[in-house]
Amino acid sequence: MEPTEISEFTEQMKEGGESSLKHVSLAISVLAVLVAMVTVLGHREHTEAVLMQARATDTWNEYQAHNIRSEQMTLTSDMLTLQPSSNSAAVQDKLGEYAKHQAKWKDDLKEESDKAKEFEHEVEVAESKAVKFDMGEALLQIAVVLASITLLTRKQSFFFGGLALGIVGAIIAALGFLGH
Repeated sequence: MEPTEISEFTEQMKEGGESSLKHVSLAISVLAVLVAMVTVLGHREHTEAVLMQARATDTWNEYQAHNIRSEQMTLTSDMLTLQPSSNSAAVQDKLGEYAKHQAKWKDDLKEESDKAKEFEHEVEVAESKAVKFDMGEALLQIAVVLASITLLTRKQSFFFGGLALGIVGAIIAALGFLGH
């Protein structure tokens, strides 16, 4: 329900002398504000999940690039040891240089793997939060509709049903702040 629709309902109620439904209009307004807030939170969490997934993918790509370079260096080292050489001291120096690179890359690979796994975990947390916000949003929207039916039918059961769904939706959305 749009804010302009809420004010139109309020004006219609004043004209019709139905001040007894002011609490319904107020509740609908509060529910509409909650819907807006939960919608924004859900969108932010979905965006966070996408960004974390991109970071995880980038980190896995770096991991793979380092791993390929490490494998290529291993093959190069093997080729150097198998090829005859007139300068074995230079070959040994080069093999020592390659061994240092390999040792450093081994540590880098472990760090990149851990970082990528951490990003993947953050994706799972963000997606879990987003699901809660989405469910809360849906229930709050249904609550607004049910409470609005009260204005048309004058039956309080719709109002109380909408209020109950709104409370459940708000609780589920609040659970989104707790994370995974």
